[in-house]
Amino acid sequence: MKILALESSAVSASVALTEDEKLVAQSFQNCGLTHSRTLLPMVENLLANCGVSLADVDAIAVAHGPGSFTGVRIGVATVKGLALGADKPCLGVSTLEAMAWGARALGGDLCCVMDARAGQVYNALFTVEDGKVRRLCDDRAIKLTELAEEIGEAPYFLVGDGADLCYNTIKENCTGLRLAPAELRFATGFGVAAAALPLFREGKACSPQELDAFYLRRPQAERERMARLAQTKQQTTPHN
Repeated sequence: MKILALESSAVSASVALTEDEKLVAQSFQNCGLTHSRTLLPMVENLLANCGVSLADVDAIAVAHGPGSFTGVRIGVATVKGLALGADKPCLGVSTLEAMAWGARALGGDLCCVMDARAGQVYNALFTVEDGKVRRLCDDRAIKLTELAEEIGEAPYFLVGDGADLCYNTIKENCTGLRLAPAELRFATGFGVAAAALPLFREGKACSPQELDAFYLRRPQAERERMARLAQTKQQTTPHN
C-alpha cells in the first residue's frame, strides 16, 4: 500500500512516499522559499527518483491543518489537483497528529505545539503506546498560560515549530518539559503518511472534492477586518 504524503502547514515543506509502514523516500526543506514554489517540484522529483508514478500510488495524504492559512491552503489545493488528475483517494490528517507520529520514537507523552501568535499555540497532547500514537485531547488554540496550568510538572516532549517558544515561556512552571531533538521536531511527510495509514485501512479516505482544510481560527487578515468593522460600528452607533 503506497501513500504519497505532503506537509506544508508551517514554514517547512516535506513530501514522502511510504509503502505500508516503510519509508521509501522523503524530501524536506526549511529554507524560507514559498510552498507555492517548492511543493510540486518536490513531489515530481521524489516520484521520479523512486521510479514511481501517481498511477502506482494508492492514496495521497496531506496535513490539512491547523497551521498557516496559506501553507495549509497550498498543501490541500496541491493534493486535490494531483488526486483529481490521477483519480486517487485523499486523506486529510491533523498537522499536530502528524507531528506526533513523526516523533513517536521518543515514546511517552508528546505535547505538539505550533505558534498561533498572540500568546497562543495550536496544541494537542498525545501518548505513544507500543509504537502507536493515541490522542489525549482535541486540536485546539490555547493560551500558553492555560497550557502550563494543564500539564503542570508532567513529563512531556515538546514537538513542533512552537516548541522553543513554548519551552522558553513556561519551562519554569513545567519542569517536566523536554525539547524533542531538532530532527524530530517538525511535521514531515513521513509523519503525515504514518497518521494517514490507519485511516486508509479503516476506509476513511475521501474524494478530492471532499478534502478540505481545517482551521482552528479565522485567518489573521479576516480577524483584523472583523475587528475594524466592529470598531467602526461601535463608533457610529448613536449613544442615548
